[in-house]
Amino acid sequence: MLNGILTPNFSRKIPGSALQSLRQHGITPTRFILTVSVAKQQMLLFELTRTSFARPQYEFRRSFLVSTSSYGTGQVMNSNQTPLGLHRIARKVGAGQPVGTVFRSREAVGLRWQGKADATIVHRILWLEGLAPGFNRGGKVDTFQRYIYIHGFGDEMTLGRPKSHGCIHMAAEDLMPLFDRLPVGTLVWIAER
Repeated sequence: MLNGILTPNFSRKIPGSALQSLRQHGITPTRFILTVSVAKQQMLLFELTRTSFARPQYEFRRSFLVSTSSYGTGQVMNSNQTPLGLHRIARKVGAGQPVGTVFRSREAVGLRWQGKADATIVHRILWLEGLAPGFNRGGKVDTFQRYIYIHGFGDEMTLGRPKSHGCIHMAAEDLMPLFDRLPVGTLVWIAER
Protein backbone atom coordinates (compact mmCIF):
# COMPACT_ATOMS: atom_id res chain seq x y z
CA MET A 1 0.00 0.00 0.00
CA LEU A 2 1.44 3.35 -1.07
CA ASN A 3 0.03 6.68 -0.02
CA GLY A 4 -3.30 4.94 0.62
CA ILE A 5 -3.33 3.19 -2.79
CA LEU A 6 -2.79 -0.52 -3.35
CA THR A 7 -0.05 -0.99 -5.91
CA PRO A 8 0.79 -4.46 -7.23
CA ASN A 9 4.50 -5.21 -7.31
CA PHE A 10 4.40 -6.69 -10.81
CA SER A 11 3.35 -3.38 -12.38
CA ARG A 12 6.59 -1.63 -11.37
CA LYS A 13 9.84 -2.49 -13.12
CA ILE A 14 13.17 -0.77 -13.53
CA PRO A 15 13.40 0.65 -17.07
CA GLY A 16 15.54 -1.45 -19.39
CA SER A 17 17.41 1.73 -20.35
CA ALA A 18 18.56 2.10 -16.73
CA LEU A 19 19.94 -1.44 -16.64
CA GLN A 20 21.54 -0.90 -20.07
CA SER A 21 23.24 2.26 -18.76
CA LEU A 22 24.64 0.27 -15.80
CA ARG A 23 26.22 -2.22 -18.20
CA GLN A 24 27.40 0.44 -20.64
CA HIS A 25 29.27 2.37 -17.93
CA GLY A 26 30.49 -0.75 -16.11
CA ILE A 27 28.68 0.19 -12.89
CA THR A 28 28.00 -2.48 -10.31
CA PRO A 29 24.33 -2.66 -9.24
CA THR A 30 23.65 -1.29 -5.75
CA ARG A 31 21.33 -2.77 -3.14
CA PHE A 32 18.78 -0.03 -3.82
CA ILE A 33 18.03 2.02 -6.90
CA LEU A 34 15.72 5.01 -7.27
CA THR A 35 14.03 5.76 -10.59
CA VAL A 36 12.50 9.16 -11.28
CA SER A 37 9.85 9.76 -13.94
CA VAL A 38 9.66 13.45 -14.84
CA ALA A 39 6.42 12.90 -16.79
CA LYS A 40 4.71 11.24 -13.81
CA GLN A 41 6.43 13.37 -11.13
CA GLN A 42 7.06 10.10 -9.35
CA MET A 43 10.05 8.34 -7.83
CA LEU A 44 10.19 4.58 -7.27
CA LEU A 45 12.40 2.66 -4.85
CA PHE A 46 13.62 -0.80 -5.84
CA GLU A 47 15.70 -3.32 -3.91
CA LEU A 48 18.10 -5.83 -5.44
CA THR A 49 16.84 -9.40 -5.06
CA ARG A 50 19.31 -11.25 -7.29
CA THR A 51 22.86 -10.17 -7.97
CA SER A 52 24.02 -10.78 -11.48
CA PHE A 53 25.90 -8.04 -13.28
CA ALA A 54 24.50 -9.16 -16.63
CA ARG A 55 20.90 -9.17 -15.40
CA PRO A 56 20.38 -7.81 -11.88
CA GLN A 57 16.84 -8.28 -10.59
CA TYR A 58 15.15 -5.61 -8.52
CA GLU A 59 11.85 -5.72 -6.68
CA PHE A 60 9.61 -2.70 -6.32
CA ARG A 61 9.40 -1.38 -2.74
CA ARG A 62 7.74 2.04 -2.67
CA SER A 63 6.46 4.97 -4.71
CA PHE A 64 6.92 8.67 -3.87
CA LEU A 65 5.30 11.82 -5.20
CA VAL A 66 8.02 14.31 -6.19
CA SER A 67 8.51 17.61 -7.95
CA THR A 68 11.15 18.14 -10.65
CA SER A 69 12.17 21.31 -12.48
CA SER A 70 9.62 23.80 -13.78
CA TYR A 71 12.21 24.47 -16.54
CA GLY A 72 12.05 20.90 -17.88
CA THR A 73 14.96 18.52 -18.28
CA GLY A 74 18.51 19.23 -19.33
CA GLN A 75 22.11 18.79 -18.37
CA VAL A 76 23.68 22.23 -18.79
CA MET A 77 25.05 24.32 -15.92
CA ASN A 78 22.79 27.23 -14.84
CA SER A 79 19.82 25.88 -16.85
CA ASN A 80 17.76 25.16 -13.71
CA GLN A 81 16.68 21.93 -15.43
CA THR A 82 16.51 18.44 -13.95
CA PRO A 83 19.38 16.32 -15.34
CA LEU A 84 18.62 12.98 -16.97
CA GLY A 85 20.46 9.67 -16.88
CA LEU A 86 22.31 7.56 -14.36
CA HIS A 87 23.44 9.14 -11.09
CA ARG A 88 24.47 8.07 -7.62
CA ILE A 89 24.03 9.58 -4.19
CA ALA A 90 27.45 11.15 -3.65
CA ARG A 91 26.83 12.75 -0.25
CA LYS A 92 24.16 12.85 2.43
CA VAL A 93 23.64 16.09 4.34
CA GLY A 94 21.61 16.71 7.47
CA ALA A 95 21.89 13.50 9.50
CA GLY A 96 20.96 14.15 13.12
CA GLN A 97 19.28 17.50 12.40
CA PRO A 98 15.66 17.91 13.50
CA VAL A 99 12.88 17.62 10.93
CA GLY A 100 12.30 21.08 9.51
CA THR A 101 15.92 22.20 9.53
CA VAL A 102 16.56 24.72 6.76
CA PHE A 103 19.81 24.45 4.76
CA ARG A 104 21.77 27.05 2.82
CA SER A 105 24.90 25.95 0.96
CA ARG A 106 24.42 22.53 2.61
CA GLU A 107 24.76 24.03 6.09
CA ALA A 108 22.00 24.03 8.68
CA VAL A 109 21.12 27.67 9.27
CA GLY A 110 19.33 27.06 12.55
CA LEU A 111 15.90 27.97 11.26
CA ARG A 112 12.82 25.83 11.46
CA TRP A 113 10.66 25.13 8.42
CA GLN A 114 7.22 24.98 10.07
CA GLY A 115 5.46 24.81 6.70
CA LYS A 116 6.91 28.04 5.32
CA ALA A 117 6.85 28.01 1.52
CA ASP A 118 10.01 30.12 1.28
CA ALA A 119 12.16 27.40 2.87
CA THR A 120 13.66 26.04 -0.34
CA ILE A 121 15.91 23.26 1.05
CA VAL A 122 14.74 21.56 4.23
CA HIS A 123 14.95 18.33 6.27
CA ARG A 124 17.70 16.38 4.44
CA ILE A 125 19.81 16.49 1.26
CA LEU A 126 20.84 13.60 -0.99
CA TRP A 127 23.46 15.20 -3.27
CA LEU A 128 23.61 13.57 -6.71
CA GLU A 129 26.59 12.89 -8.93
CA GLY A 130 26.24 12.03 -12.63
CA LEU A 131 27.84 8.81 -13.85
CA ALA A 132 27.82 9.36 -17.63
CA PRO A 133 30.94 11.30 -18.71
CA GLY A 134 30.10 14.09 -21.13
CA PHE A 135 26.37 13.69 -20.49
CA ASN A 136 25.85 14.40 -16.78
CA ARG A 137 29.43 14.28 -15.52
CA GLY A 138 32.24 16.72 -16.21
CA GLY A 139 32.46 20.12 -17.86
CA LYS A 140 29.29 22.19 -18.23
CA VAL A 141 26.99 19.20 -17.66
CA ASP A 142 28.22 18.03 -14.25
CA THR A 143 25.28 17.20 -11.97
CA PHE A 144 27.42 17.33 -8.82
CA GLN A 145 28.86 20.76 -9.68
CA ARG A 146 25.33 21.95 -10.48
CA TYR A 147 24.34 21.10 -6.86
CA ILE A 148 21.47 18.84 -7.88
CA TYR A 149 19.85 17.21 -4.85
CA ILE A 150 16.93 15.14 -3.72
CA HIS A 151 15.67 17.24 -0.81
CA GLY A 152 12.71 18.50 1.19
CA PHE A 153 10.91 21.68 0.14
CA GLY A 154 8.90 24.15 2.19
CA ASP A 155 5.76 24.10 0.02
CA GLU A 156 4.79 20.43 -0.10
CA MET A 157 1.54 21.39 -1.85
CA THR A 158 3.62 21.71 -5.06
CA LEU A 159 4.58 18.01 -5.06
CA GLY A 160 3.24 16.19 -8.09
CA ARG A 161 3.95 19.01 -10.52
CA PRO A 162 7.16 20.61 -11.82
CA LYS A 163 8.27 23.30 -9.35
CA SER A 164 12.00 23.00 -8.63
CA HIS A 165 15.05 24.68 -10.14
CA GLY A 166 16.61 21.36 -11.14
CA CYS A 167 16.46 19.34 -7.93
CA ILE A 168 13.96 16.67 -6.93
CA HIS A 169 11.65 17.72 -4.09
CA MET A 170 10.10 15.26 -1.63
CA ALA A 171 7.75 15.39 1.34
CA ALA A 172 9.38 15.19 4.79
CA GLU A 173 7.48 12.02 5.70
CA ASP A 174 9.00 10.28 2.65
CA LEU A 175 12.45 11.85 2.64
CA MET A 176 13.40 11.24 6.28
CA PRO A 177 13.13 7.42 6.27
CA LEU A 178 14.59 7.23 2.75
CA PHE A 179 17.61 9.27 3.86
CA ASP A 180 18.20 6.87 6.75
CA ARG A 181 17.77 3.78 4.58
CA LEU A 182 19.88 4.60 1.53
CA PRO A 183 23.67 4.51 1.70
CA VAL A 184 25.99 6.83 -0.19
CA GLY A 185 26.56 5.29 -3.62
CA THR A 186 22.92 4.31 -4.18
CA LEU A 187 22.06 4.58 -7.86
CA VAL A 188 19.46 7.04 -9.16
CA TRP A 189 17.99 6.87 -12.69
CA ILE A 190 16.23 10.01 -13.95
CA ALA A 191 14.20 9.79 -17.15
CA GLU A 192 11.51 11.71 -19.00
CA ARG A 193 9.08 8.77 -18.67
